[in-house]
Amino acid sequence: MQTFVNRNRVILLHLSFWSVYLSFFVYQISRWDTSWDRIVTMAALNLAFTSVIAYYNYFFTLPRFLQSKNLARYAVEFLVPFALLVAARVQLERFLLEGHVNREEFKHLYRYLHSARFVIQMSAVTLFIVIFVGMIRFALEWFEFESRKKAVENEKLTAELNFLKAQINPHFLFNTLNNLYYLAYTQSPNTTEVISKLSQMMRYMIYDSNHPKVPLGKEIEYMENYISLERLRLNDQVPITLTVTGSPDGVQITPLIFITFLENAFKHGVSNSHPGSWVEISIHIRDGACFYRVGNSKVARADKTTGEKSGIGLQNVRRRLDLSYPGRYRLEVEENEQQYCVQLDLTLSDHELPHRRRRAVSA
Repeated sequence: MQTFVNRNRVILLHLSFWSVYLSFFVYQISRWDTSWDRIVTMAALNLAFTSVIAYYNYFFTLPRFLQSKNLARYAVEFLVPFALLVAARVQLERFLLEGHVNREEFKHLYRYLHSARFVIQMSAVTLFIVIFVGMIRFALEWFEFESRKKAVENEKLTAELNFLKAQINPHFLFNTLNNLYYLAYTQSPNTTEVISKLSQMMRYMIYDSNHPKVPLGKEIEYMENYISLERLRLNDQVPITLTVTGSPDGVQITPLIFITFLENAFKHGVSNSHPGSWVEISIHIRDGACFYRVGNSKVARADKTTGEKSGIGLQNVRRRLDLSYPGRYRLEVEENEQQYCVQLDLTLSDHELPHRRRRAVSA
C-alpha cells in the first residue's frame, strides 16, 4: 500500500484536490437547487472548463515560461485561451439555466447570471484554481529538487568516506608487510601464522568494511588479529592488554574507526629497546554508547616526521567521525611526557543497537 501511494502520489494529490473542490461546488449549488440532474450537469461543466484551462497552464504555458522566462509571451499564450474558455462557459451556463431561472422566485439569480459580477467572480475563481494547480507543480518540483540535492550530498559524503577509508588500507598494508618481511628475513616460525591472520584481516577489509556499518564483534576480532601480529613482531616482550566489557552482540559501528588509534599506539609508543613500553586498549558498551580508550607509553624517536604523519591520520579519523557520527561523538587526547591516551565516546543510534535495545527505546 505504501509503495502504491509513493508511486502515484502526484496523481493522488491532484485527485484529492479536485474531489475537495467539487464537493464544495456541489454544496454551494445544492443550497439553491435541489435537482440532482442540474447539479450534476453544472458540476461536470465546472470540472471540464476549469480542469482544461488549469492543465493547459500546468503542462504547456507554465513549463514554457519557466524555460524561456518570457512574461509577455506567457501572458498571450495563457490569457487569450483563458478569456475564450471563461466566455464560453458563461454563455453555456446562461443557456442551460435560462429556462429554470426565468421563474419568478429565481429572478434575482437571473439578474446575477447576466451581470458583470458573475463574469468577474467566475474568472477570479477559475484563475485561483489555475494558480493553485500551478503551485502544486512548483511544490512537487521543489520537493524533487530537494530530494535530488540530498541524494547528491549523500553520494558526495559516501565518496568522501570511501576515500578516507581507502587511505587506511595502504597504511595498514605497508606496516604489516614490513612486519612480515622482518619475520621472513629472520626465518621466524611464526611467519605462517602471520600470513593466516593477515588473510583474515584482508578479508574483513575487502568485504565486511565496505558496508556502512559492521558488527562491533567483527571490529573487535579485527583488532585482536592486529594485536596478535604486533605481539609476534615484538616477541611478546611488551605488555599489551585488550579489555572488552559489556556485550557487543548486535551493536553496529562504522568500520575501521578504532584501528587508526591502535596503529598509532604501536607505531609511536612501542619499542623492543624500550623496557617501559606498554599498550592498553579498552572497549566498554553501556546504555546505548560505546567507550573506546587506547593508552600507550611514549618512546623518543629520531624521526621527526612521525608526529606529522600521526596528525594526518588523526585528521582523517576526525573527518570520518564527523560524517558518520555528527554530534554523537566525543574525542579527547591526553598527553604528557610518559604516555599518550585517546578516549573516544560514541553515542549509538537506534538502528546501531541490538533489537532488544531498540524495542526498549521505542517503548
